[in-house]
Amino acid sequence: MHPFAYRRAQDADAASALAGAAGSDVIAGGTDLLQLMKDDVRRPNRLIDITGLPWTRIESGPAGLRLGALARMSDVADASAVRDNYPVISEALLASASPQVRNMATIGGNLMQRTRCVYFRDVATACNKRAPGSGCSALDGENRLHAVLGGSADCVATHASDLAVALVALDAMVLLRGASGERRVPLDAFHLLPGDTPERETVLQPGELIVAVEVPAAPHARRSHYLKIRDRASFEFALASAAVALEVEGGVIRQSRIALGGVATKPWRARAAEALLAGRPPVPATFVAAADEALAGARPLQQNGFKIELAKRTVVRALHTAAQGA
Repeated sequence: MHPFAYRRAQDADAASALAGAAGSDVIAGGTDLLQLMKDDVRRPNRLIDITGLPWTRIESGPAGLRLGALARMSDVADASAVRDNYPVISEALLASASPQVRNMATIGGNLMQRTRCVYFRDVATACNKRAPGSGCSALDGENRLHAVLGGSADCVATHASDLAVALVALDAMVLLRGASGERRVPLDAFHLLPGDTPERETVLQPGELIVAVEVPAAPHARRSHYLKIRDRASFEFALASAAVALEVEGGVIRQSRIALGGVATKPWRARAAEALLAGRPPVPATFVAAADEALAGARPLQQNGFKIELAKRTVVRALHTAAQGA
């Protein structure tokens, strides 16, 4: 592991100033960063520990839910306000990692985790995300686990977060704090498509930190569900996942939300599929049509064409479960 200095931030302003310095990385739970450092993918000269900052609260009220960036995944998953009013969030968290990891990992860190693409994490291979301009080994390599949505000629790595998919489906906002103050960004706009700059994954500016995630209260949030399909039942990343939410009134769908994971280069909001559901009855044929629309733009690689049908079936099953009020 590359040698590094360690600083513990005493307040938010100090954390922002220290994090903005070249060669610095921020650490909280460390469940992803430490592995990247051990694998020589990340080589920070200085680690900025922000675990002492007061961003751990889980707050719920009439306006919605606020999750501090340093709240632990396990605490959020177990909070009654989350389980009862935003079940898709709790389900996504429980589908993530292992209990031991969830006890350490933070909400902000989960949103900032890096892709599990084997080429990104193997410094002996070409990866534009890790080393811009070096090429993308996945395009003609082992790409069974890679993206069918949102990819480019420079990168087809999938985004790893389950939580981010659920939050995108619920129109969450991310509260950021940096040298110029605070700003709110829709989570759907927080993560970037790779394009020709895959090394830039979020809209964070130097020194900016995630302070909290805010989720608006909505009728469809209570009837929401997260479904994750993977190669094994635990401690595995998604082949395909769907976060859905429905508001059904008078036998028809009034509001819906659909987001996909495991198949795209960022948490993928399927807005055209949501529009298709509006005013239709919550029946299998409606759900199949929405799933077809959600994957309409998919572009498979040599080994991952199966993901398109798998993702469609995942959407249909998730919508059916949500419609039943489970």
